[in-house]
Amino acid sequence: MSWYVSLLVMMGLVLGGMAIGLPVAFAFLGANLVGAFIFFGGVTGLATLVPEIVEATASFTFVPIPLFLLMGEILLQTGVAFRAIEAIDRLIARVPGRLPVVAIVGGTVFSSLSGSTVANTAMLGSVMLPDMLRRGYSEDIAMGPIMAVGGVAMLVPPSALAVLLASLANISVSQLLIAGIVPGLMMSALFVVYVIGRCVLEPGIAPRDDVQQMPFRERIMPFLAYVVPLSGIFAVVVGTIFLGWASPSESAALGCVASAIAAAAYGCFSRAALAKALRETGKVTTMILLIIAGSMTFSQILAVSGATDGLLAATNSLELSKLGAVLLMLALLLFLGAFMDQVSMLLLTLPFFLPLATSLDVDMLWLGVLFLIAMEVSLLTPPFGLLLFVMRGVAPSTITMESVIRAAVPFVVIELAVMATLIALPELGTWLPRLVQ
Repeated sequence: MSWYVSLLVMMGLVLGGMAIGLPVAFAFLGANLVGAFIFFGGVTGLATLVPEIVEATASFTFVPIPLFLLMGEILLQTGVAFRAIEAIDRLIARVPGRLPVVAIVGGTVFSSLSGSTVANTAMLGSVMLPDMLRRGYSEDIAMGPIMAVGGVAMLVPPSALAVLLASLANISVSQLLIAGIVPGLMMSALFVVYVIGRCVLEPGIAPRDDVQQMPFRERIMPFLAYVVPLSGIFAVVVGTIFLGWASPSESAALGCVASAIAAAAYGCFSRAALAKALRETGKVTTMILLIIAGSMTFSQILAVSGATDGLLAATNSLELSKLGAVLLMLALLLFLGAFMDQVSMLLLTLPFFLPLATSLDVDMLWLGVLFLIAMEVSLLTPPFGLLLFVMRGVAPSTITMESVIRAAVPFVVIELAVMATLIALPELGTWLPRLVQ
């Protein structure tokens, strides 16, 4: 069987399974069963799937994923995260588009504590969107910043997807986590600039807030009480990695302990909240590990069938430059992101992207950051951008999906601008993590 027929068969099986509504993990599993039967020697080849699946998920490098998710869930389920958002709300005053700016700042803070784009968007959407709409903010300036800053959790540590990407691409987990800090903060800063600029030019989209007059001490005290101490959790996670005191797995465990201590210190920690945080973490982790198992086995079947080598040879025959190959990979990720979730499209493309990048001697750390930005953009691209559906789920029933998509467009442009900047200036994504070496 020629390599392109093998490729079409395997890709067709996966995409076909997704098209008929199978969960991603089961679409990969079904394709792997057929592929193992065809390429591994019939029925005897099926027996090889079990050890392959076990080996795929037994890697210690995946340990930070559930721990980072648990860290954010503890803060969310205990209500500590909501107190931090309220403190930021009280501190920011006399700014055009005040509440959207609060959403961006608060979302960036929570991104550095949760590692979950969905949790970030759902929390901000349920807490802040109704209040903004009630006060008369336009739908796009109310929803857009919440969705956009939700995606920042994919870049700044603790990012579960960054851990997954680093583990699969043989990139240093600690370096990729730290590499996302500068691009993530750039995005948040540009979001704030856009919101303020637009509200100045179009005053009608953001009413003037009648902020209660209070002494500065009363405004700053909640911030010092609820936000500054939580930044210690970020310092524990990133600082221990940066200083070389702990591995990513150890720092994630320390972050969970720090989150529990913070919740207990605020009197919010309870067995019920911990149980719910553990349940939610277990659900997401199980889904991710099942997809990883299916996708990594899928990659090995592609390699045995000759599809990977054939596609790599065909791509090399195009004589693409290093930059041309990177742009081609990013374009494909952006296209797939409109139709697939981030984990699926990452695991579907890495078997082809990694050999190509290695053959062209591409800086994998720089490429990893670009991949994360591309996947962040895909969170907001229709028709299947995940955060579009999250926002639609928490928004009032009167808001249409078209309004949600329209609100996301300017922020997609900003994210693409940051990606272009990082392509032109790779040092923006690599200078900070290089200090860890």
